[in-house]
Amino acid sequence: MKFGFQMDPLHTLNYTTDSTLPMILESQKRKNRNYIFSPGSLTFKESSLYAQAKEIKFKNDKLNSYTLSSEKKLNLNSLNYIFIRQDPPYDMEYISSMHLLEQLSKKTKVVNSPSGIRNAPEKILMLKFNKIIPPTLITRSKKEIDRFINIYNKSVIKPLYGNGGQGIFLLDKNDKNYNQIIEKFIDEENTPFIVQKFLPEIIKGDKRIILINGKPVAALKRIPKKNEFRSNIHVGGTTKAVELSRNDRKICSIIQETLISEKLFFVGIDIIGNYLTEINVTSPTCIQEIKKAHKIDVAKIIFDRLD
Repeated sequence: MKFGFQMDPLHTLNYTTDSTLPMILESQKRKNRNYIFSPGSLTFKESSLYAQAKEIKFKNDKLNSYTLSSEKKLNLNSLNYIFIRQDPPYDMEYISSMHLLEQLSKKTKVVNSPSGIRNAPEKILMLKFNKIIPPTLITRSKKEIDRFINIYNKSVIKPLYGNGGQGIFLLDKNDKNYNQIIEKFIDEENTPFIVQKFLPEIIKGDKRIILINGKPVAALKRIPKKNEFRSNIHVGGTTKAVELSRNDRKICSIIQETLISEKLFFVGIDIIGNYLTEINVTSPTCIQEIKKAHKIDVAKIIFDRLD
């Protein structure tokens, strides 16, 4: 079979934490041919969608040991599957590529569904489940933020379309930088931003749970560095194996129907304490960390369950 991966440039990846490369390696082990391309290389013409793609082949099981073919124009309708794997920002280039990938014939399956991704930005999809998320505000209004802080006190502010823990700040009215932080978001962000009640349980870490076709397969606890409330691996968080609690399984059960109906096959959710805080559908990570901690091969599970 032939697989395509719409992804970030190889030179930008961290080979020790990236989750796309283990998926490509697993595909190669199953005797598939694998091609990589960027969203910016897409061209639609004469009722077909093309990309400037390179075939990738691993020399061994090391993720930084591979060869690339010369770039060629590839008709994406010739592929059996395409995985959408580039990181946010969730910008117009990203959204445009979702629209274009929807033009493919039905014999080429796209994971996750382009329409499902387009309809489900990480920090917005969770709003469907207001009983299991922390108090949340999405706005550009300082007055609304002030009202929210007066009710819930310490809170977290972050970009609506950010990733990897970037641009996240603690909001506390007793902090001399309180007004400056909000002004920074208003001045630098051209979209609304999200404010959530601070959950003190984050000091002990959050959980990243991977779901395949709506079912949880493994969980990690991500633990912040000392004097840090962000647990993301990108900003220095560490990980350890953890089992799913009864509440974790309840949350997974609540969101399962939506994930399946939107054809969101490979998803990573974040839980702090008893609350769902994000549903990651664009390029879920932690495949390598889960394999080290649990000896569970998420990449293998993905390919086992594709059909």
